[in-house]
Amino acid sequence: MVHIFSPPGQRPQFARFAVSTLALAMTLALAGCASAPPPDGIMNQAQMQLQAARDADAAVYDPIDLGNAQDKFQQAQNAVAKRDYDVAAQLADEARASAELARTKARLGAARAQIQNKTSANQQLREQIDQSLADQQQQNQSQASGLPQQQQTGDMPAPPSSALGEPVPQGQGFQTYPQNPNPDQPAPPSSTDQGGHL
Repeated sequence: MVHIFSPPGQRPQFARFAVSTLALAMTLALAGCASAPPPDGIMNQAQMQLQAARDADAAVYDPIDLGNAQDKFQQAQNAVAKRDYDVAAQLADEARASAELARTKARLGAARAQIQNKTSANQQLREQIDQSLADQQQQNQSQASGLPQQQQTGDMPAPPSSALGEPVPQGQGFQTYPQNPNPDQPAPPSSTDQGGHL
C-alpha cells in the first residue's frame, strides 16, 4: 500500500478553500430560501374562493370539493408557518381551484333544485286545473240531467197551451193587405185599415 502525503504547506490552503466553498454554498442556499416571499396574494385568493364557495352552499351541493379545498388551504397555512413558501403557494393555488370548482357546482346544484321545485309546482297547478275542469263538467252534466228533454238539447220549449190567449177578433190588431198581382198599380186601401191616415 502506498501513501501519498501532500507537503505541509498545501494542507491549510486546501482546508481554507473547502471551508470557504462550503460557506458560500450555505449562504446561497439561505439566500435562495429567503428570496422566495410569502405567498400572501395566492393565500388571500384561496381564502376568498373558499368563502364564496361556502356562501354558495357548497357544503350542501358539493361537500367533497369544498372539503378538499379546505384541507389544501390548511396544508398551505402549515407550510407558511414552516416558511416553505413554494409548497405553500402550490397548495394555496390547489385550494383556490378546488374552492372555485365547489362554488360552480353549488350554483349548478341550486339552479337544478330551483328548476325541479318550479316543475313540481307547475305539475300541481296542472292537476288542480284538470280536477277543477272535471268537477265543472260533472256539475254541468248533473244539472243538465235534471232538466226536461227539450232543455237538455238546447231547443226552446213551446209554451203550454194555457199560455195562449184568445184569438184576436177580425179588425183588431195587425192586418195584412192582399198581395197585389200588378206591381205597377198601387194596392187599394183596405176597408179594415186602421193605420195612421189623417
